Amino acid sequence: MKNETTQIENTATVLIRKIRDAILDDVFKPGDWLPEMDLAKRFEVSRSPIREALQALEKEGTVISEPYKGAVIKPLSPEEALDIAELRLAIITLAAKAAYRHLSPADFDLAQGLAKQITRSNGAKEQFEYNRRFWEIIFQETRRPIRWEVLRRLDDRMARYYPLFYKLFPDPAKRPRQQEVLIQFLRKDEVDEAVRAFKKLYLEVVHRIIDHLESEESAKAAH
Repeated sequence: MKNETTQIENTATVLIRKIRDAILDDVFKPGDWLPEMDLAKRFEVSRSPIREALQALEKEGTVISEPYKGAVIKPLSPEEALDIAELRLAIITLAAKAAYRHLSPADFDLAQGLAKQITRSNGAKEQFEYNRRFWEIIFQETRRPIRWEVLRRLDDRMARYYPLFYKLFPDPAKRPRQQEVLIQFLRKDEVDEAVRAFKKLYLEVVHRIIDHLESEESAKAAH
């Protein structure tokens, strides 16, 4: 019985990643219904781990359960986008100020390479993965694991917004380069300037996303 429970939990963990990847690939879109039977058939598993995965994604804030309908990919909202953005910015600022003294030249090189890959990435899933690895380098040197855990949870919840980012910033040459700017200034020990420059570009992205979502809401209300 214990082995069976562990197997379901392990399978559910894999399914969470697969469902999130499908969201990042814009296969599952905000507002889409996720029937357990369809997911079980798609991923070739029983409904038990599917149910476990959906419950975890609901707790995370990625899906919601609707009466008589089941799990639905949570729609995007300007309010949620702003909440996530503000919390991320506060945690990133703390991490940057704490970590820059401890980053080695190799850490800076790796982070700078990942920052460039984030900007040049060809899809939301790729950007999400590069972004996770970039912040892991910064946060691992803060020696404050709770901050890293909180950022990961916020980023998991934010995965639904990545495809929208790609629609708003399709040209890599015109994408904001906030991670690159952050690393460049941190490398010169200019931590306050690093945070200011990062914040400016970061908020440009946030406001663009929020403006787009608010425009969509207004258009729906007009109809």
